[in-house]
Amino acid sequence: MTSLLDPLTVGKLHLKNRIVMPPMASELATKSGEITDALVTHYRSHSKSVGLVIVEHNYIDPAGKLSENQPGIHTDTSVAGLSRIAEAVHKEGAAAAIQINHAGRRANPTITGAQPVAPSPVPDPDNKEIPHKLTIKEIQAIVKAFGLAATRAVKAGFDAVEIHGAHGFLLSQFCSPITNKRTDRYGGALENRTRFSIEVAAEVLRTVGTDIPVLYRLGADDMMPGGLTLEDSKLIARSLAESGIAIIDVSGGLCGSRPPNLSGQGYFIHLAKAIKQAVKVPVITTGGIKTPQYADELIKTGIADLVGIGRTLTADPDWASRAVEALKK
Repeated sequence: MTSLLDPLTVGKLHLKNRIVMPPMASELATKSGEITDALVTHYRSHSKSVGLVIVEHNYIDPAGKLSENQPGIHTDTSVAGLSRIAEAVHKEGAAAAIQINHAGRRANPTITGAQPVAPSPVPDPDNKEIPHKLTIKEIQAIVKAFGLAATRAVKAGFDAVEIHGAHGFLLSQFCSPITNKRTDRYGGALENRTRFSIEVAAEVLRTVGTDIPVLYRLGADDMMPGGLTLEDSKLIARSLAESGIAIIDVSGGLCGSRPPNLSGQGYFIHLAKAIKQAVKVPVITTGGIKTPQYADELIKTGIADLVGIGRTLTADPDWASRAVEALKK
């Protein structure tokens, strides 16, 4: 029976166990998105006894920046700083992935100095700004920007790249019928609304080559009337896996990472379980998981292949080390 402490190999990515530090914003970069000593220390201290560390979302374009101290992967000058994080994670014996993202309509105009962009001019409930509807040419430019960001990730020494398609960010916005009202080839039917995600995945896969696994964080359910459903996301997950995505990292859609209607340990496991049954690639589950025993059971019962320990590990950098010792007994 497979357990949390068992290794996992996905292509040329070798993980010593199935504990994942999922991407969580630290707000430790500079205002221009550069890597700081504090950010490097943060990742090194949280990598102990972890199988895979997924570094928080880095913006691929200044126009897609969410928060003031979010790290960036938008320029070639980003590589040197990001390489310090990859090296720090590797020194602790963990594999290092990095998440790349465009916030879309969630981008903060007071930070970017620009009108947010989106599939349709549907305002974000937080910033209230009516976003600019992306043209086909602009969509294609963003696809290329994802590819360039992924190239920088490889140059910085990361073992894998994760595309952020959850939490109401740009790719999530294209997939959701709540935020995508387009009538062209990027809107309407699910296949059209998923087209942007598939194109981004294809571009990232093309640029990183066959040695670097590409993960996709899937917002599997908007949990809103008229939004993207879990049944929709089973089809999206299959399309992503068929396109070459190596691991599906399951989370929430427009509802975000902490939906108010869900609570307790493993509040997203029903999503991960359903997605795992729909695809043949490994699946990561997250959502308020706190104890090693619970995380281990998720692997043993086949609900997921990897378990993300987010807020618990962030609060306690030694959690994974103690978990390994506890489960060895």
